Amino acid sequence: MNNQLTLNGKQSAGRIAFIDYIRVIACFLVMLVHASENFYGADSSGLAGNMSMLANEANRFWVAFYDGFVARTCVPLFMIVSAFLLVPMKNGVTMGEFYRKRFTRILPPMLVFMVLYTFLPLLWGGMQWEQSLADLKRLPFNFPSMAGHLWFMYPLISLYLIIPVVSPWLERASAKDERIFLGIFIVSTFIPWIHRFITPELWGECFWNGFTMLWYCSGYLGYLVMAHYIRFHLDWDKAKRLRVGALCFLVGAAFTGWSFYLKGVPGQLIETPELEWSWAFCTPNVLLASFGAFLLFTCITRKEAPAIVTGLSKLSFGMYLMHMFFLGPIAKVFVAGNAAQPLIPVWAAIPVIAILSFICCAIASWLISKIPGSKWVIG
Repeated sequence: MNNQLTLNGKQSAGRIAFIDYIRVIACFLVMLVHASENFYGADSSGLAGNMSMLANEANRFWVAFYDGFVARTCVPLFMIVSAFLLVPMKNGVTMGEFYRKRFTRILPPMLVFMVLYTFLPLLWGGMQWEQSLADLKRLPFNFPSMAGHLWFMYPLISLYLIIPVVSPWLERASAKDERIFLGIFIVSTFIPWIHRFITPELWGECFWNGFTMLWYCSGYLGYLVMAHYIRFHLDWDKAKRLRVGALCFLVGAAFTGWSFYLKGVPGQLIETPELEWSWAFCTPNVLLASFGAFLLFTCITRKEAPAIVTGLSKLSFGMYLMHMFFLGPIAKVFVAGNAAQPLIPVWAAIPVIAILSFICCAIASWLISKIPGSKWVIG
């Protein structure tokens, strides 16, 4: 790989091996996160709702490890990949053309699965008609109640909306300019902590203004600029990316896991935001771990990923959309109604639930991909 990860020339016309690896692994990490939730969610759904409770010390440690340390970078990695591939926009592409190409790929599958999550659970008694109809009315405004993972689609859409706006600046910006912006972004990642521990209203926030001073320099836009900076301005060799990437990931991930372990006292009912106080995807620790993880992936220098990785990468969007249909029933088998004493020890139960869900999603997505017009369902 060149010093700059510009990936120009012939390679840019094909697939990028390390990006395929990221998509596959990040997709699995999403399932690992949701598998973990079955061991601290306090409601009957098995997922973490407004309230949480850890049954014992084993659950406390292994949830902190799998969900916090191992898997918390999943969403930022997806965001970085999107920005890495799409920014800056190709010469001559208009805003309308960009929107048409991006949104025709993600919106139809998103809408299909929003409807499926609204009505399909009726078939096995997982939902009552009243809830389905309430979810149907909610669809123009938000995701249905049984598809909480679809929250991710809205920030992704926002990222696509802003790319044509920031792309011209990124084409002209120097490395120093981007570092200045990234510095501001890093400061903004402390806002969730300031809100929680110091003041709920910060830098201009009040009941008539919800936009803090750093609003337009915060959120996933920061990951977008970071992806561009890594690709075009970071000239570290492979050895340095390995060293720095490993250090950043370990430090950020360790803090993320520790933050959950600190608050998760077994047997005590606790508000989920209080338990997950440092698990937001735009916090300093998750940013650090995500930066490190992405650097580590860039050290994969092979020109092509194995066929199975490439194939799974192409199916990953559909797998993400459908995975809760599989993960919920699989988790119920292993949890067996008792998160304190699952069918197998929790250290094994969490990854096994995620692995089986991943395999089921891969098979289902592959079968759907053989149907004409499948791109409208799984992307």
